[in-house]
Amino acid sequence: MTLVAIHNHLRHEMRNVVRAVESADADAARSLVNTMTMKHNYEALGAFCGNYCRLLDIHHSIEDRHMFTEIGTADPTLEPVLTRLGQEHEMIHEILVNLDNALVRMTCDPDEMPAVLDEVHRLDTALTSHLDYEESELLEPIGRLSIEV
Repeated sequence: MTLVAIHNHLRHEMRNVVRAVESADADAARSLVNTMTMKHNYEALGAFCGNYCRLLDIHHSIEDRHMFTEIGTADPTLEPVLTRLGQEHEMIHEILVNLDNALVRMTCDPDEMPAVLDEVHRLDTALTSHLDYEESELLEPIGRLSIEV
């Protein structure tokens, strides 16, 4: 199913984001914060995370505006599930904003690395739970209702 393939891609890329942030050496960064190389590395890490955040935001926007609307119209009994998923999209978006802010601060201050790592772990936990719930609740109705994903 297409939804699972998209979610698996998001899971895979989330693991890449976690690995990239966890492998950044905060101690070395503290001593090299004013060098262009370290600043460039932080900016590259920020761009990598930022691209993932934009992809995730686009995915959730498509679900909210199209897929969830179509499912809710076809089967109104799923409204509580769709409401919860929409609320989770908002919560994940808030984490993405916090992560982006931490990444911006990190480019000037390597002491922000722990905040970046905390937000990445929060995102990983929230996103994994969200994707699992969405699949458990919507795969059957999507198939039964012949919803295009």
